[in-house]
Amino acid sequence: MVARRSRRSFSASTLTRLRQMPASDALALLATHVKPDSTYQPLKDEHSRRWHASTARGEFEILTTGVKWYDTRAHAGGGGAIDLAMHLLGVSFVDAVKRFTAR
Repeated sequence: MVARRSRRSFSASTLTRLRQMPASDALALLATHVKPDSTYQPLKDEHSRRWHASTARGEFEILTTGVKWYDTRAHAGGGGAIDLAMHLLGVSFVDAVKRFTAR
């Protein structure tokens, strides 16, 4: 008989909260340093903001609009705090969620 590992899953409400978290809020929680770019002029959406952020993995230039984000240097983007954590920190889905729930 093979022993089964117990899988601990995250609650639906936790995942929904993280998926709906504004990217700018998530960025502030994840980066060691984050600064808004006051010279940025949005082209498509007046609510877009550009941020300069640092993590242990390096420097990033991130555009945020609501839950959406885009890394202008890596030409990669996504939606929600979990995706952003995975991108900025280079961690798995589980580790990204733990990063927010451990607070």
